[in-house]
Amino acid sequence: MTAASVDRFAADFARQAASLPGARVPWVARLRRDAMQRFAAQGLPTARDEDWKYTSVAAIAKRAFATEPAGATPQPAIDAYALTGSQAHRLVFVDGRYAPSLSQIGPLPAGVVLDSLARALDRAPEALEPVLGEARRHTIFAALNTAFMRDGVHLHVPRATALDAPIHALFLSTTSDVAMHPRNMLVLEEGAQATLIEHYVGIGETAAFTNAVTQVYAHADAALVHYKVQQETVKGLHIAGLHVSQARASRLESHSIALGGALARTDITTTFDAEGCAAELNGLFLVGGRQHVDHHTRIDHASPHGTSREYYKGVLDGASRGVFNGKVVVHPGAQKTDAQLANHNLLLSKAAEIDTKPELMIDADDVKCTHGATVGQIDDAQMFYLRARGIDEALARSLLTYAFAHDVIERLRVAPLRAALERILFARLPHGERIRALA
Repeated sequence: MTAASVDRFAADFARQAASLPGARVPWVARLRRDAMQRFAAQGLPTARDEDWKYTSVAAIAKRAFATEPAGATPQPAIDAYALTGSQAHRLVFVDGRYAPSLSQIGPLPAGVVLDSLARALDRAPEALEPVLGEARRHTIFAALNTAFMRDGVHLHVPRATALDAPIHALFLSTTSDVAMHPRNMLVLEEGAQATLIEHYVGIGETAAFTNAVTQVYAHADAALVHYKVQQETVKGLHIAGLHVSQARASRLESHSIALGGALARTDITTTFDAEGCAAELNGLFLVGGRQHVDHHTRIDHASPHGTSREYYKGVLDGASRGVFNGKVVVHPGAQKTDAQLANHNLLLSKAAEIDTKPELMIDADDVKCTHGATVGQIDDAQMFYLRARGIDEALARSLLTYAFAHDVIERLRVAPLRAALERILFARLPHGERIRALA
């Protein structure tokens, strides 16, 4: 099964390589070719791979995907997914390609580059050569992405520049059986600040495969707030990676929200390459039916005086399955590290399942590190409290579920995004409108 899938991807690459962005640039062509060779040598992960022990990619391996839609892609209405009331710069990608007619980029501070990656590869590839490549702790899907990457967000923020308005990168899947490989490339120079919202949406009953990679280079004192909202259809297949390199006193704030997909896997890694770095990783997955969602995170405290906070929650209903593996690695010499890691999960049905594994690997002696995980159902004492006050059982369960999930949503600082996710939460809960009135 794996060999056949490798052969299909290799054949697709042989057909498409000459037409991919930057194909005539020697170093880009070499980068793609080397990545494809690595993918062909290793193949797709199996249950024998420890990091994929609980997540099968058989649904990806057994299907043939086109690398682009057959014929012209219609321009969908995006009003339902726009951030109402926000001054965000909007870049829209339809089935993996930049759609300028649907995008809206406002005035930018001097020196800021915000564009389609495909255009950058064709027009100014030399600006990307020092940074574009595979991340240090990537999965094999990142190699596949490097081979096929066609488009995505290219952001470069110069020294001491703040991009006040957020960037809303909206990736729309409109066609089934198509594989998309978005690559987002962010460079924040010393003291730069930016906010990026990656938003993946499936239209109708689209059964597409998204394989996305976002690379971030945060120079000294830079600050990035990153939101990822995965809202694809329950037939969609979604693999993604966020890989960050942090320089001295840089700051990363990451929020990962997983709502859709038959299979969804997100890897988030960041490395503290110098002293005084900080990272805050928050996440929420809200799934039901037979959905499978997996988050793997890794924070490498490779330098002293680093601070990290990680807080993930999962709500699982039906026969869904969740996987959470959070790893904090404190390297030798990374003294004065302060790290906290927590994962809490709420199972709403007897058939739902979660595999959670918070990990600490500590090779320094002057540190303060904690980790923990909980798995449970609706608390009987809380249910009794609400029922004793005349609230019926169904509404009481929904109220408690809302409170559990909203604890993560309220941490989002972009108000229109927070409001949109609250609407989704209300729509998914029984008696959601009654809860909205009470909230």
